[in-house]
Amino acid sequence: MCKKIRCKHKFNAKITFLAACILSAVVLLTGCGQVVSFVPTTTPSPGPTATFSPPAGPTPIPTVTPAPFTPPPTPTQTITPTPVVYRVVPGDNLERIAAQFGVSVAALQDENNILDPRTIQPGQELRIPSTESAIGAERITVPTPTPASFNHQSIHFSFTPLGGLWVLGEVHNTSPYTLEKVRVGVRLLDEHEGTLAEEEGSVLLNLVNPGGVAPFAILFEMAPKDFASYLIYPVSGVPAYEGGYYMDLTVEDLAFEGELYSAYHVSGSVRNVGSQEAVEVQIVLTAYDPLDRVIAARTLEADHNVISAQGETTFQALLVPLGGPIERIHAAAQGRRHQSGN
Repeated sequence: MCKKIRCKHKFNAKITFLAACILSAVVLLTGCGQVVSFVPTTTPSPGPTATFSPPAGPTPIPTVTPAPFTPPPTPTQTITPTPVVYRVVPGDNLERIAAQFGVSVAALQDENNILDPRTIQPGQELRIPSTESAIGAERITVPTPTPASFNHQSIHFSFTPLGGLWVLGEVHNTSPYTLEKVRVGVRLLDEHEGTLAEEEGSVLLNLVNPGGVAPFAILFEMAPKDFASYLIYPVSGVPAYEGGYYMDLTVEDLAFEGELYSAYHVSGSVRNVGSQEAVEVQIVLTAYDPLDRVIAARTLEADHNVISAQGETTFQALLVPLGGPIERIHAAAQGRRHQSGN
């Protein structure tokens, strides 16, 4: 029992000595002007564990895709179209030709340097403009002009020995305008009004004044022997451009003589009552029978086709009627104005 107490005293003495040493060390440090703070040791918190995923395989190098190759444009040779050339036939006019080829009258005039569309002549060659140059890339349909109002009268039919048929008559201008390019059509019909034959032609006068008349003569070279009825209708006729025509011509001293149904001799003179020179002077003769039907019509040149201002010339002609006898004859003179510089 004594042994245990002695051991306990020894342990306490050791504790006491250790405490005294620690205190002495603190005092020494304090005396040196330094304060020592003991920072408690912290236990580090474990961070998240990194997860490693092995690659499935080597990463492929991306393949470069080249841009598609566009070849340089191949130069295309511009092909110049072969121009279309049209030869004017008797009775043609620019409106009809333009409508036939699907171009405008203005484009046709520009292509051929035509200032006055009324001066085209049979046999003249016209260049037809392409539709692209005339109206752009689109093609238009040029409507056929509606003929101005005129009637027909004094109709006469005459068969020829070779099986043809002459249809003679005159148009009466019932419009308020002076007309030009006047054309009429004749249709021969059967008993059911079906068409047996059809022809058309121009009147013999260049201009038809309001209320005036102009003769026509249309030939059916091979006509049906019998037809029940007929139809005469306007084909064309537009308000006239009178600038190119010479209006101051009068017929004087008209006379004719003949033997009933035989040829008649016609004579007279043409006077220029205007102040300018007239060129291309013509006379148009129309003969009527006692029933006032047209039985003969023709155009002839005067003895001089150029007449100075206040001048005159004469004419003579034979006129063969298709029937008869001739009751009266009407004569009209027409010409063109002399263009300066010609």
